[in-house]
Amino acid sequence: MDALPVETDAVAQTSPQIEAVAPLSFPERPPLPTWTVKQYFALEEFTRTRFEYLDGQIYVMTGGTNNHSAIKMNAAVEIGRQIRESQCSLRNSDMRVKVGDRRYIYPDLSAVCGPARLDDNNTTLLNPVLVVEVLSPSAVAYDRSAKLDFYRSIPSVRAYLIIDQHQIHVELHSRTAGGWHWQTFSDIHDVVPLEALAGRLPLSEIYRGITIERA
Repeated sequence: MDALPVETDAVAQTSPQIEAVAPLSFPERPPLPTWTVKQYFALEEFTRTRFEYLDGQIYVMTGGTNNHSAIKMNAAVEIGRQIRESQCSLRNSDMRVKVGDRRYIYPDLSAVCGPARLDDNNTTLLNPVLVVEVLSPSAVAYDRSAKLDFYRSIPSVRAYLIIDQHQIHVELHSRTAGGWHWQTFSDIHDVVPLEALAGRLPLSEIYRGITIERA
């Protein structure tokens, strides 16, 4: 999903901890406020809204498209079916993942094998083995660069899956003994190996019922 920065005046009426900044004349604009982790958690609890938190800045999680939602569900259903009898389990986009001391994000899907290590009153997952993002147009560069670095920094993560919603295209970043390995899949008959879960994810299942609009 897309993430938009939260400015002070956008939350001044909902959070008692933030004071509104006097507007400046065009083309200047007030600097974004810096939030502590404690304030971030308090804002989420107060507003009942999910935000991403990156180095003191807070970003609103916006809604997704029909394809985004359907692809995410398709992937979850197929992965969930395969790991049902295993020690692995899935989490949806309501589960926050910690990717640094001052960085918290919400992947579209995440999976954990064995006991989940949780923090912050069981709202933050610390040990995902797989994370999945379905690309949104405004977040393509973010998901393929910064988020890639974030997820690779988590010792438990063995695979990061990026799924395109506008074309049949899937990218898999896998942790190996020799480093990270990158693979791409663009044929509907391709199958993505999910060694982290001892499973396989066919593109035909990811894109089941999805209409790809040709440019």
